[in-house]
Amino acid sequence: MAFPKIWCIAALGFLLPFSSAHTDFFTSIGHMTDLINTEKDLVISLKDYIKAEESKLEQIKKWAEKLDKLTDTATKDPEGFLGHPVNAFKLMKRLNTEWGELENLVLKDMSDGFISNMTIQRQFFPNDEDQTGAAKALLRLQDTYNLDTDTLSRGNLPGVKHKSFLTAEDCFELGKIAYTEADYYHTELWMEQALKQLDEGEVSSADKVYILDYLSYAVYQQGDLSKAVMLTKRLLELDPEHQRANGNMKYFEYIMAKEKEANKSSTESEDQAEKETEVKKKDYLPERRKYEMLCRGEGLKMTPRRQKRLFCRYYDGNRNPRYILGPVKQEDEWDKPRIVRFLDIISDEEIETVKELAKPRLSRATVHDPETGKLTTAHYRVSKSAWLSGYESPVVSRINTRIQDLTGLDVSTAEELQVANYGVGGQYEPHFDFGRKDEPDAFKELGTGNRIATWLFYMSDVSAGGATVFPEVGASVWPRKGTAVFWYNLFPSGEGDYSTRHAACPVLVGNKWVSNKWLHERGQEFRRPCTLSELE
Repeated sequence: MAFPKIWCIAALGFLLPFSSAHTDFFTSIGHMTDLINTEKDLVISLKDYIKAEESKLEQIKKWAEKLDKLTDTATKDPEGFLGHPVNAFKLMKRLNTEWGELENLVLKDMSDGFISNMTIQRQFFPNDEDQTGAAKALLRLQDTYNLDTDTLSRGNLPGVKHKSFLTAEDCFELGKIAYTEADYYHTELWMEQALKQLDEGEVSSADKVYILDYLSYAVYQQGDLSKAVMLTKRLLELDPEHQRANGNMKYFEYIMAKEKEANKSSTESEDQAEKETEVKKKDYLPERRKYEMLCRGEGLKMTPRRQKRLFCRYYDGNRNPRYILGPVKQEDEWDKPRIVRFLDIISDEEIETVKELAKPRLSRATVHDPETGKLTTAHYRVSKSAWLSGYESPVVSRINTRIQDLTGLDVSTAEELQVANYGVGGQYEPHFDFGRKDEPDAFKELGTGNRIATWLFYMSDVSAGGATVFPEVGASVWPRKGTAVFWYNLFPSGEGDYSTRHAACPVLVGNKWVSNKWLHERGQEFRRPCTLSELE
């Protein structure tokens, strides 16, 4: 049976470590939403303070205007003015009482309410580590999606609703953060962008001298001595007495003289060797590069012949009574390993319920430590997650039953439903879901064997980025709200399928919510019997 074209397409598929912060705000859109509300509350409080100050100044202004007229009249004829007994009395009264009241008004601190609110809210503010984490997320997005600094600075990203841009000062801060991490590549990129924006006439508190100081050193650290000299000369034109720049210039000139002598001994054979090395580098594609290419939708390895074997169908869970009369839509995403997607498999109402249950519990996502077998945070997994049990909500229980009916696997030995929210640059670098042979204690505490399969719900659409990619086979699976993907991590023999190594790409624009169920070996003995062959 043919399905409507709107969905009947065989989808062809088509972490850069950083330190965690005290609350890791940048890892979850949910928690950053709270910060938006906090900032709005502070703005309201600030405006109230401004109104109070304006009211106070208005009172002082009226008093000054009244006294200005009065004193003008009095000083023209002091004796005649004071000859009126009322004027004499009022002068005594003003100087003895009213000027004291004015003094108290001037000294009155109208900022108490605002400062009090700031003090209360400050405990929820992000700290330096959070700011660094958010900056590194931007740098990670820049690398993964091949974004030039100008594009990122101008906010020209696909699918954005609220365009924003980076000031020269923002660019300078990004460069400084990269510098503190000895990341001279990104230091150069962002210091150059800051300099470019200042050269174009942007008004900023960023100082060209400071920018050139960082930039020249970053360029030198990357081996571009001539550019470092050029930048240092420009710095000295702005500040001829700059002590460090003068010292660096002498050192650079000394190094250049030595290199000039050394270059005389270079031979053509060395040049040829360099060319051969370059060719070898191009042929060799490390996992990191594969991963980033797949995140961008590049480097897919599905051939037309294999593509023709991908189908879409109505699926009844192998004659499951719940789905015989109402089968679900299923389509093939990939052939080896077999990855299938279920469409319209979770409703918007169920998604909202799951999210609301998870939000209060979201904390930095964890991974299994292969040495201890326990859960721990990791720099390569940047998201917030929460775990939901079936007994907590009929919705979660119904979802668990649905997974069991459609996979044919027993969910009683599965892990709880894990809900994850990926924030700015949120990602999960290439990993295996199953425990490998060198990780015998990976799931020992659970006592349910290895992770036989993975079920992954997509609970939101993502404007840009956020794909699930499989670098070993070249597959990219893109988020589509209300769908779920499923694959086996183990062969029927119980051996791990290493082609299932996968990753969650950084979210470029938008907000990514997913939930997953890891099903384990125990309870599947008769549902998915073993075979004699290791790889079957």
